Amino acid sequence: MNKDQISIPSILKIEKGVTSKIGTYLKDADLNQVTILFGNGLIAMFGEQVFKSCEEAGVKILHYQEMDTVDFNDITNLAFELPNKTQAIIGMGGGKVIDAAKYIGYILRIPFISVPTSSSSDGFSSSSASLTIGGHRKSVPAKLAFGILVDTEVIKSAPVKFLYSGVGDMVAKISSTYDWQHEEDLGFTEVNDFSFMIAKKAVNSFVRTPFESIEEDLFLKELLDSLAMSGIANEIAGSSAPTSGSEHLISHALDQLLERPQLHGIQVGIATYIMCKICDHRYQRIDTVFTKTGFWDYCATLDLKAADYIEAVDMAPHIKPHRHTYLHEEKYRELAKKLIKEDPKLTAILH
Repeated sequence: MNKDQISIPSILKIEKGVTSKIGTYLKDADLNQVTILFGNGLIAMFGEQVFKSCEEAGVKILHYQEMDTVDFNDITNLAFELPNKTQAIIGMGGGKVIDAAKYIGYILRIPFISVPTSSSSDGFSSSSASLTIGGHRKSVPAKLAFGILVDTEVIKSAPVKFLYSGVGDMVAKISSTYDWQHEEDLGFTEVNDFSFMIAKKAVNSFVRTPFESIEEDLFLKELLDSLAMSGIANEIAGSSAPTSGSEHLISHALDQLLERPQLHGIQVGIATYIMCKICDHRYQRIDTVFTKTGFWDYCATLDLKAADYIEAVDMAPHIKPHRHTYLHEEKYRELAKKLIKEDPKLTAILH
């Protein structure tokens, strides 16, 4: 990426009632002919509202369908079957459909509009996609969103587990930035100061937000704003380093080890607490957020296994051998495994 040029979303709306205004936002951006991919079951939930909005704004929907796969071949086949006059691809739903839409936008070189219906991770704002290639999930370059449209009322309607996942993925920026600085200190990389600042500001703004309920509008907006900023931090850095460190390596390892992994942000959140506790870095703040939001209480219902996290810690460095996070050093792997067995917060949720 040219360091003098970075992409940022041209449309950014995170507020109540966005769904009924999608057509207006598209029209204002001169996107008059679009394709919409919906997550599984979402046409019945939101289709009528979206179609009406586009019709009233004079935006033509050339094609729409539900999409419940991230298989590379399925996505590329669909991309080249879309109407030639498609000016933008819209992905409305969870991680799968957004990854599919952003990759189609990337290969067709058309704007991608991200319309997440849950707050489970920062994937809705990132420029990479997690696709299934040859039977394995792989992260590939994709399209940074031209527009991010988030309806906080829709986010509230999603199961609460997705909110907890978003909380876990957001606090991960505390450990990922610490890892990134560690890599630079040891001479393995060079930190982009602006990207680093955005990632830090995003997480600090979120963890300092006063709230009584995680379904309050202010809390939701802070969470979603901060997740969106995280995607921009990655775009500036030209990598996921600002927002993905050792805590993400543990989660990626769990994805490979477990037959049924938990939501990404749940695994990442637990791993963030582990890494920050062994590094003595802001773990009290993380514990406070997890306690007050109910994250710990939710994790206690999931029948998580300590042995799985211990195995994931050992496997983590092999996930990205070119990185040098704290977990790439044996000393910290041993500390992490010891903590998993002994820390009261962890023994309460890992059996």
